[in-house]
Amino acid sequence: MKRFATLFNAIDQSTKTTVKVAALAAYFSDAEDMDRMWTIALFSGRRPKRAVTTTKLREWAAEASGVPLWLFEESYSIVGDLAETISLVLPLNASVDNQTLTQWINALRALADVDEPARKDFVLAAWQRLGGAERFLFNKLITGGFRVGISQKLMTRALSRATGKPEAELAHRLMGNWHPDDVSWHELIEAEDATADASRPYPFYLAYGLENTPEDLGDPSDWRAEWKWDGIRGQLILRDGNYFVWSRGEELMTDRFPELARAIDHLPPGTVLDGELLVWQPGETYPASFNALQARIGRKKVPKKLLADAPVVLHAYDLLEWQGVDIRDKPFAERRAMLEAACAGLPSDAPVKLSPQHRFSQWSELSTLRTNARDAHAEGLMIKRAESPYLAGRKKGDWWKWKLDPLTIDAVMIYAQAGSGRRANLFTDFTFAVWNGNDLVPFTKAYSGLTDAEFRQITAWVRKNTLERFGPVRKVTPHHVFEIAFEGIQASPRHKSGIALRFPRMSRWRQDKPLQEANTLDDLNEMLRIYG
Repeated sequence: MKRFATLFNAIDQSTKTTVKVAALAAYFSDAEDMDRMWTIALFSGRRPKRAVTTTKLREWAAEASGVPLWLFEESYSIVGDLAETISLVLPLNASVDNQTLTQWINALRALADVDEPARKDFVLAAWQRLGGAERFLFNKLITGGFRVGISQKLMTRALSRATGKPEAELAHRLMGNWHPDDVSWHELIEAEDATADASRPYPFYLAYGLENTPEDLGDPSDWRAEWKWDGIRGQLILRDGNYFVWSRGEELMTDRFPELARAIDHLPPGTVLDGELLVWQPGETYPASFNALQARIGRKKVPKKLLADAPVVLHAYDLLEWQGVDIRDKPFAERRAMLEAACAGLPSDAPVKLSPQHRFSQWSELSTLRTNARDAHAEGLMIKRAESPYLAGRKKGDWWKWKLDPLTIDAVMIYAQAGSGRRANLFTDFTFAVWNGNDLVPFTKAYSGLTDAEFRQITAWVRKNTLERFGPVRKVTPHHVFEIAFEGIQASPRHKSGIALRFPRMSRWRQDKPLQEANTLDDLNEMLRIYG
């Protein structure tokens, strides 16, 4: 744990990528294999399950520190992080422990099999043995909230420096549904056959948002364009007679989309497609809205009625592997030609469709096409250089997303709640309402879009204009109007307004606009009629 705490401090105390990479590379070169595995797992979001409830941890920490529980809770609301709050209120002590990271993780996991008194004894003893960063990290592990600002790209760079293997190969090895219990350091990182797991996806290639018009990209003939669909980005993998579906967030979703199993009947083994999962009814020109897809996202077992009401297809726009050969290094135009040939013989009822490309000779033609994206239930356009290979992660230069300008509505702030972490002292989470006659009807929440200075300004105002308190939430005097930007709108019986927004955020603080000029529920319903 001491070695891991040293690594954490080196990463946490520097903003320089070179420093973080050097610290990680040194750790991966010298640490024990299982500690290296758990470090990769923790930094990529594979955390052990929470062993103790946060309620009990707060009670035990207050007891161990001699602080009244109410004072601990007040401190927690200010600090905003439970692990840090516990570390701050407990008496200072030096660490006298020599156990490894893996030993501590295994001890935490074993708590699931003991009763509450034994769990309490273990936690109190750990707090006495650990100090400084080690105690803080223990708290992070036991609360299940371990998050570190390490990107997959930075971690693969460090692993490459420590092992001598190419970054792209390591990024591929780290994809998939692996766990330190099931695979060794040698099998995951060092073994020559890293593709033995038939389900393993490739790292996704991510595009940058186009900030200006595409004229700066040069000759239009060097580029290809297609719709940026409003679905779930995914890879469909056909290997060893099975199919696997992965989301961009590295979540295995195969069971949620059983209709994609029929792709095995139409495409050869060793095929990996990159595309968009969309609800698409037979005979329809365009896919259903994202709202229809949401019904499928949370259902690991899909009933027959839902399969019929919301059939999902993969609209493929790239081919990453063909007949077992990784073709990501080929130019996009060549991969696209191979994809078109592979899809040419698919029947109309196949669960895979070829995502169409748009023909254009001038950027102005593409700009005109973009204005019609919402009619196609798309978010805008994807623009890809014809000669681009399929890379890993977000790279600037070859793939761009040219999204539509967001929809906007002017709304009144009626509730405020404090943020967390470094914004625990600021009110950053707000509830907004629109007019319905003489009443303000809440319809959405938003917590991003303002500058730190604006958050500080609105926080000072909230503290002076609170009408009621409901736990951490404050009802405030209706006064401030904000422009709310969002990507989509849909009907929702769960909301009082009957409406839900997609990706709402604050785009402007309309201090120039009086309360009475905020939009109405009728305005929202009209937007629902047009764009829903």
